[in-house]
Amino acid sequence: MSSQVRPLGAYGSLILSWALGGVTTILAFAILRLSPRVAEAFALELSTSHYVFAVGFTLFMLYTEAWRGFHKKFSPRAVSRALHLSRHGRPMHCLLAPIFGMGYFHATKRRIIATWILTGFIVGFVLCLRLVDQPWRGLVDLGVVVGLSAGILTLYIEAWRIARGGEPVDPELP
Repeated sequence: MSSQVRPLGAYGSLILSWALGGVTTILAFAILRLSPRVAEAFALELSTSHYVFAVGFTLFMLYTEAWRGFHKKFSPRAVSRALHLSRHGRPMHCLLAPIFGMGYFHATKRRIIATWILTGFIVGFVLCLRLVDQPWRGLVDLGVVVGLSAGILTLYIEAWRIARGGEPVDPELP
């Protein structure tokens, strides 16, 4: 993509907003579903080992999920895909803009496979975590909530970077 950014117009801006807003909504829904378990864990009497775990796991999630996953990979790609869609999107792709941006379809074979494998891993992790008792489950959820929250922030930092003239990354289109 060239560094010459042409204006999107009303339709393009609407598609871009739908794509990024939809991704945000998906992530925020997960945050809202996990937050009560976090509060429940902190309502219990926690030991020093619980607090050490909570801090350590949250830092781990900030690094792996927020920094390496979202900031370095997911957010730049999702914004680039949303930007591409806002300029060249087919009607069905525009309708499904949030999951288009996430790379679930109309992407390179490698991207689609990686996206679906990661989704399967996340679903498996969630199912396994359901077997864990409080407060440990809530402490793990704390790390996930913090990581997802920071991930949403990176999505808009990336959009702002591109809006100020930054070069979009490869949207990994077929």
